[in-house]
Amino acid sequence: MIDVSANLVRGVTFLAGEVLECNVTFSCPANSSNSTSPGGVQSLAWASAQLHCQCHISASKVMLPKVPISEKSEELELLQSSGNTSFAPSRGEKGNCILSTEPKILFCDLNLKPGERKTFLYHETIPNDAPPSYRGQAVKYSYKVTIGTQRVNCPIRLLRVPFRVLFLYGLGDTSLPEQEDTTASSNPFLAEERTQNTFLDLATQVLNTVTSRKNPNSYNIKNSDGTVARFCLFKPAYKLGEDIIGTIEFPPSCTVPCVQYSVVLQCEEHIAEECRRKPHQGVSMSSHGRHQEFCLHMSKSHMVLPIPLHVTPGFITDIVCLKWRLHFEFITAKDPSPEHVIPADQSEIAMWQGPNFLSVDTLVWNLPIKILPTNPMNASTRTALATRTPTSLTV
Repeated sequence: MIDVSANLVRGVTFLAGEVLECNVTFSCPANSSNSTSPGGVQSLAWASAQLHCQCHISASKVMLPKVPISEKSEELELLQSSGNTSFAPSRGEKGNCILSTEPKILFCDLNLKPGERKTFLYHETIPNDAPPSYRGQAVKYSYKVTIGTQRVNCPIRLLRVPFRVLFLYGLGDTSLPEQEDTTASSNPFLAEERTQNTFLDLATQVLNTVTSRKNPNSYNIKNSDGTVARFCLFKPAYKLGEDIIGTIEFPPSCTVPCVQYSVVLQCEEHIAEECRRKPHQGVSMSSHGRHQEFCLHMSKSHMVLPIPLHVTPGFITDIVCLKWRLHFEFITAKDPSPEHVIPADQSEIAMWQGPNFLSVDTLVWNLPIKILPTNPMNASTRTALATRTPTSLTV
């Protein structure tokens, strides 16, 4: 038997447009024996690799656009020809294959002796228009590298390696000039190699430029009775893994007393109108963090909400649009609360007793924000994505 294993060279997270590299190793165990082959040599006819994206939808919420008859016939012919002896990477996968690259042949006619192993490098550029990996309530996008191999007169065996794709808008319209090599002429001991900016360098520069731009915005939060609070957000765009920091002030000009407030980081899943199963279908919401604080008699407070690394930044496709927002809830008192009297003499002790009953109202306010991807090397943590699918098999 031959053991096949695969691992991604640089973590499990990539930006759309990056080059993915995967090492595929074929090894023959030292104790392997085959009576039909002299010397216990094991053979494989061929091996190929391909990356693809699967789209899985909830049938109760999403209705995919109708496919033209010509495309349906082509898909039917492909399915009929995809038996056990043809390489179909998406065979057995849930959902529809919406993106796939051209398959690349790793080898033809591989012979391995007992104890021998060979490694092949598969590399492929992720398309620039690829949708990001996403696990929503109605739509899911998932990516995998599929390696197929076959013995002579045997069915094809498939090995799948999942990975994550992040999408950053605007990279296709931005170019980064080459860096000038100023050390080659002054230091003869350094290798004379011209430094070039990679796609990842360009993306990192764009992300840092957009998310480091400070642009504080203040918002006066009011209800029908008057002003409740003033909220300040220091910048409008954030990367995955960053903290959203804001201040909430209750100056004397605020005429409505606020007893408690809470802030929740939420994402909104909007299904395209032509793809909705029901005409008046609502928006699906998911929460990813909460900050809550009692603020009665406070003049200023602040909130900190970390953005998880595993969530998906905002994006839009033909089926779904994902947006992010801060969801505020203010609990306000209908009647003025008893004042907390501070003694003039600091040595005296004063105790304030809150009211036993308080008539309150609730004020809800939503603030849209932008969440962008981060450096994929920072997001390539060994989570369930890396272990959900086995990355080895025996042929």
